[in-house]
Amino acid sequence: MAKKSRTKTRDTTPEGEVGPRQPCPCGSGKRYKACHGAGDAATAVFVGRPFEGLQGECDLVALRELVPSATAPLQLKDHPDAEVQLCSLLPMAAPAMKRDSGAVWLGLQVQHAFGDPSRDLGAVLSAALEAEAGIVGLTNPPGPGPRLQDLVVDQPLVVTVHDGFDFWVADVEDTDEVAGALEQANAAASPTARLTGVEAAYWTRMGAKEHLRWVMPEPEDVLLDALARLHAAGKDVIAPEARLVGMFRAHGLLAPVWDLPVGTGAEALEQPAAAFKADLDAALADTSALSAEERSARNGLANRQVTIR
Repeated sequence: MAKKSRTKTRDTTPEGEVGPRQPCPCGSGKRYKACHGAGDAATAVFVGRPFEGLQGECDLVALRELVPSATAPLQLKDHPDAEVQLCSLLPMAAPAMKRDSGAVWLGLQVQHAFGDPSRDLGAVLSAALEAEAGIVGLTNPPGPGPRLQDLVVDQPLVVTVHDGFDFWVADVEDTDEVAGALEQANAAASPTARLTGVEAAYWTRMGAKEHLRWVMPEPEDVLLDALARLHAAGKDVIAPEARLVGMFRAHGLLAPVWDLPVGTGAEALEQPAAAFKADLDAALADTSALSAEERSARNGLANRQVTIR
């Protein structure tokens, strides 16, 4: 009798598909079979850039991943009189809330595993519009319903960054229980401000450190080339003694991160950020081959990326 081969059968995954033992493309760090390939999620379609096509894409990613407390009004295509407010975070990380006034609050910082955050938001928003007052959730995959892009008027987000979460209780009775929960939430919110002269750039202070985190819409390879050109030319210093330390990758976009000297603040970044944006636009327009120094800079930037989702 022939001996059985002791060599384990290797996964034969068709090109372009994700094998069960491979990392999930959502960036969770889990294997695909334990994340978007598990259970009901196996039928979900993973969308790498879920908010693509929206003018407010970069701010949506920032509010979902980086900004503790912020709001932005949304205008709906089929319900022009509806009052809908997009919120970075809602109490208990709720997907949505229908207020007593009839207003709908839509939460961004929600941990769903259905593959397409835009479709999740579309399903929750649709349900909240029809719901009674209270929390509206999403416990099952949203199915083939509308995505956020299908429901909202496409326009830039008008973002208001809050010092804390007092807006949660602006229209409800203040009780000891509410005050205690609010105090706890406020204590966890890092001071944050959105720069006014450029899109989706947010200053924040975390403990004793200050950072600028800037979500950018360009394709990753194109943006890395441009940033490498600026680094090699010494033009990536956003403020004196500031340092580009790496970048987040979230929902298909990159967000470069600068460490800032303590005491910099947001206001001091406005003019330098505008100047950097002009230099970046020029670098993005440069299609020549990278020099050896620029290629080295690019490799360094590519190695300093952290995937959030």
